[in-house]
Amino acid sequence: MAPRLEVEWGLDSGQATWLTLAVQIGFVVGALVSAVFNLSDLVNARTLFLITALAAAAANGGLVLMGDGDVLAAIGLRFVVGVALAGVYPSGLKVMAGWFRRRRGMALGVLVGALTVGSATPHLVRGIGLEWEAVILVSSVLAIVGGVLLWLTVSDGPYDTAPAPFSFRLVGDVVRNRGVRLATYGYLGHMWELYAMWTWTAAFLVASATVSGLSTGWVPTATFAIIAIGGIGSWIAGRAADRVGKERVAAIAMVVSGTCAAISPLIFGLSMWIVLPVFLVWGFTVVADSAQFSALVTETAVERYRGTALTLQTAAGFLLTLVTIRGVPWIADQFGWRWAFAWLAIGPALGVVAMWRMQSARRTGEIAPTV
Repeated sequence: MAPRLEVEWGLDSGQATWLTLAVQIGFVVGALVSAVFNLSDLVNARTLFLITALAAAAANGGLVLMGDGDVLAAIGLRFVVGVALAGVYPSGLKVMAGWFRRRRGMALGVLVGALTVGSATPHLVRGIGLEWEAVILVSSVLAIVGGVLLWLTVSDGPYDTAPAPFSFRLVGDVVRNRGVRLATYGYLGHMWELYAMWTWTAAFLVASATVSGLSTGWVPTATFAIIAIGGIGSWIAGRAADRVGKERVAAIAMVVSGTCAAISPLIFGLSMWIVLPVFLVWGFTVVADSAQFSALVTETAVERYRGTALTLQTAAGFLLTLVTIRGVPWIADQFGWRWAFAWLAIGPALGVVAMWRMQSARRTGEIAPTV
């Protein structure tokens, strides 16, 4: 959406970037407020999901009323969307975790897979020729439908945790839990790569196609496929994680996705029949590990602050995305799009180390599961 508005509203690259960063900043602010005040544990997760989904839909839909003179207002609305999403995502994870104990990796993988396909849908809407206003309205309607469906069709699960009394000490308890810390370190490595890749894949593909003399009309649909295939990756990784271990599956996914990032300069400007398969593999693996970090938190955090632990994890991850989302176009400006993605491999590499340490600690009993 931001590249389209950059053209229609005459935005400079900084303003266009802020339209994306505003959502990430809003998510961080919302998540931190939620964590400090324990909203994920004090408020029923289904109720919180519905309220924040409706708020996100309203703020997102309001963007169609904006014009080229309303850039600051548009950025403000995007910020509100991010704040609202900080209530949607962790509460959705908590609802799902309340229904599963033995197959929680698969269950959360399905949820993150659905989130991934939803994130890719605007690219599909754009790919079939609809304007950005339609993209906004379709995503807002889907947010409303999702919130209402969960509220009406899903009840609290048998493993849901009772609301915890408010206590600032819960945040400290979360941070002191070694299992939660290592799971969060792995998640940070994953987030270093994920949203920057999702945000700038279309721009990389356009630049690559231009260098090779190809048309670019296929890019929106290809971007949808690259992101959406991560939904299948999340589901398959979740099934595998329940059998062979969440840490192992997360580490394997990061090895593959990090390799794709590292070799991106080598495939830049080549035929789309080379570039596209590599990006499909990257899209498949870049989000495949996401649910497993959340599952690891639910397994190692004390149940009474499970929601707070999940919120803190996601807040830290989204805060880190501010660096890479802004960093990719900066590197592209300085050195060209060929080199824009290679540095993202740093995050998965460090994430693999965190998962190795966590697997070792669980094997020796230094980290004991709480579920």
